[in-house]
Amino acid sequence: MSSINRTKRLILISMLSAISFILMFLKFPLPFLPPYLTIDFSDLPALIGLFTLGPVGAVIIELIKNLLNFAFNPADPIGPIANFMAGASFVLTVYLLKARNLWPALITATLVMTLVMSIMNYFVLLPMYGMIMNLGQITENLKVIVTAGIIPFNIIKGLFVSLLFMLIFRPLLPVIEKRFR
Repeated sequence: MSSINRTKRLILISMLSAISFILMFLKFPLPFLPPYLTIDFSDLPALIGLFTLGPVGAVIIELIKNLLNFAFNPADPIGPIANFMAGASFVLTVYLLKARNLWPALITATLVMTLVMSIMNYFVLLPMYGMIMNLGQITENLKVIVTAGIIPFNIIKGLFVSLLFMLIFRPLLPVIEKRFR
């Protein structure tokens, strides 16, 4: 959809970012995972943006959503950083692999997001969080936290987002294409 003029493109990025930000508030924890790991569907607008605006638009949507989240909750700088990295790795993987069938791209994106977030949590995010919150036991239990929490959480979140995206995207695409043609 490269013929969208600049104003329509900015409007679509703004709308999808706002929807994404609102969706961040509709979250729920999984009973068998730590309560700070919550599932939300705020990556759906970025995925829609990926197919209507391209990869740069999708990453901008992820960035704006997380900047807004940080502005409303400045006490937690690690959460928005982690959410941005997870969302960006997910949508960029879908973009790189969306050749013929979307399902393999979404499954691979889930696995890539899980790998990226496992590495980032182990080496960067969890140690930073432990340092900021003065929680030394986090760094002592990194392997357990990543293998028992981060990995299953990202797999479940990626699959939930992928399934919901497949349910809403096909009926929504003609409306978006018609409106922003």
